[in-house]
Amino acid sequence: MDQFTRPVYTWYSQNFRHLPWRTTRDPYLIWISEAILQQTRVSQGLPYYLRITERFPDVRTLAESPEDELFKLWEGLGYYSRARNLHQAARSILINYEGNFPETYESIRQLKGVGDYTASAVASIAYGLPYAAVDGNVIRVLSRYFGIRLPFDTQEGRKVFGDLANEILDRNDPGSHNQALMEFGALLCKPRKPGCPVCPVKSSCFAFLNNEVEKLPVRKKKPTRSSVYYTFLLVESNHSVLIEQRKGKGIWRSLYQLPLIETDTLPAEEEVMLLRGVTELLGTPGSQLLKISRPHTHILTHRTIVARFVHIKCPVLSTYWRNYIQVNKEEISKFAFPVLIKNYLAEHEWL
Repeated sequence: MDQFTRPVYTWYSQNFRHLPWRTTRDPYLIWISEAILQQTRVSQGLPYYLRITERFPDVRTLAESPEDELFKLWEGLGYYSRARNLHQAARSILINYEGNFPETYESIRQLKGVGDYTASAVASIAYGLPYAAVDGNVIRVLSRYFGIRLPFDTQEGRKVFGDLANEILDRNDPGSHNQALMEFGALLCKPRKPGCPVCPVKSSCFAFLNNEVEKLPVRKKKPTRSSVYYTFLLVESNHSVLIEQRKGKGIWRSLYQLPLIETDTLPAEEEVMLLRGVTELLGTPGSQLLKISRPHTHILTHRTIVARFVHIKCPVLSTYWRNYIQVNKEEISKFAFPVLIKNYLAEHEWL
């Protein structure tokens, strides 16, 4: 395995990105970075890491803060379950470990929202424990170099990649080994346009030698994406705006939103006028329909949201709206909104 790992280590020592979580062995800070970087590019996640760790420098400050405060710092990053899981896990660490980050793979793995990869990354980097961290970058590198055609998203594939990753793991320095492989996949052995011409292991890489770089790794399941249709009401009344906090188990749970009407298809502009809520507002004396927006499309992993925004100014609100929160326009920026709504409000100078 040395013909593979040693050139990768050398490449890493010369090309790694200088990132703040690489200058620490603090398991809390490493855990925060791993949570942020799930499904997120480093360039996008870095500012969030800096803001969050500045406000919450340790487990205790995070655990004792209101969840809404973390959501506001997380706003725009997406996959909000990550923030919710961080907050719940911090509270469990405070209760079960007196605020000290757990020190074994098994105890880290039991934290809310922590899977095999994150537990391995934290355990190996912070504590030097011999666990291979297998993320998408590592899977791509191993699949191409060793010529593994098994789909990585099957039970058999996960086992093969996991066993191989543990077989080649440097048990004397597992943290550096894991970071080297992950960085190699992120910067050189990329999904598209990989740097094969300058790759230090191309002479022994199966995919390069067999012209299969673009074919590997193999995925069995292609994610399906459904569409949902939302009409958001921007209700302005006496310098206040109506908002509500989302309940249930959806991806935006606990975030704030404008009053929402869900429909089976996106209503045309003339159909918007017939929606319940819109008719109630427009039936109020002195109300004004200011704007019906164009359709806005927001693409998520498994769902496409197509939305319109309807801006209505209404001098008096009936009891129909009693369950909503009235927020002064100057205070609306204090609440955490999904990026679709945040962008619309910012575009129209409400944030």
